[in-house]
Amino acid sequence: MTYQAAIARYLKRNGHTSFPLKAVLFDMDGVLFNSMPYHAEAWHKAMQRHGLDLSREEAYLHEGRTGSDTIGIVYQRQYGKQPTAEEIKTIYADKCAEFTVYPEPEPVEGVNELLQMIKNDGLIRMVVTGSGQPALINRLTHSFPGIFQRELMITAFDVQQGKPNPEPYLKALRKAGLQPNEAIVVENAPMGVQAGASAGIFTVAVNTGPINGQLLTAAGADLLFESMQVFANEWDKIYKEARRAM
Repeated sequence: MTYQAAIARYLKRNGHTSFPLKAVLFDMDGVLFNSMPYHAEAWHKAMQRHGLDLSREEAYLHEGRTGSDTIGIVYQRQYGKQPTAEEIKTIYADKCAEFTVYPEPEPVEGVNELLQMIKNDGLIRMVVTGSGQPALINRLTHSFPGIFQRELMITAFDVQQGKPNPEPYLKALRKAGLQPNEAIVVENAPMGVQAGASAGIFTVAVNTGPINGQLLTAAGADLLFESMQVFANEWDKIYKEARRAM
């Protein structure tokens, strides 16, 4: 499918007549930072210490959820009841502590190039993450200087319902004063793609992990790229088509 056709299909599906692009909304883990292998390992080990079964592979499928939602799903599945608030707090603190054992994750290959082009195009850059991992959130401004502003971020601390619920992206739109057809979402996980699409935003999926790309398309991705570098290489063409649809 051409980029023009993908945009036209998005506009028709959501009842829009134009695509006046003003902002790009980025997930963090697996999109900006190559952090998901560490998250998967940390989740697996922390859950195991608390008698819960979550494989490293399954952890990728929960990417985008808040930590409390992930714990609740696994706990309910295993014990047939919801964990207490104290249990959630303890397990998530253990997971966060485990995460800090690993090296600092590097930016995803190609993302710095993409971010600079988006900045040069005069578009707003936002982070919309289900993460409550302070170490990574605090690193955003240091790893991507001049790109992101803390007041234009939505994290696990800002929402009641995490991805795949559209609340994180709807809150991001409200915070920036945007309409759904004025933004693009960049995600790498089915939960995040579903959240972006459900919010009525044009959603790009970048498959930076071991997930089958068909899951990303089925979740509602308008475009799918095999890597962030490929997406960066194609950005100028996508932006050109977006401007034509303004």
